[in-house]
Amino acid sequence: MEILVAASVGAMVACGVYLILRARTFPVVIGLTLISFGVNIFLFATGRLHTNLPAIITPEQTLYADPLPQALVLTAIVIGFAMIAFVVVLALRANGDLHTDHVDGQPDDGRQKGGS
Repeated sequence: MEILVAASVGAMVACGVYLILRARTFPVVIGLTLISFGVNIFLFATGRLHTNLPAIITPEQTLYADPLPQALVLTAIVIGFAMIAFVVVLALRANGDLHTDHVDGQPDDGRQKGGS
């Protein structure tokens, strides 16, 4: 189970880094989303991958699920959603103002914007 989670986190982060290095805004947004999902799964996995275990330690129970990573993941999901919404609105505004979706604001054919 741990190998599967580690492989999925690695694949998500690798795909996210590849997409962030693209020159278009939409792949950059998808890459940031994939990296945040990979980090969330990593944080969630640090709280022990067990089922039906209590979050509070009792004297007769030696195994427990750590509630802190669950709280961190919940907070990261909310912050990640707000970040993605902001980046999408920023990309739409840049596309409307610059008439291109390149992250550097340059047109596809190499012309300077505002020129002939």
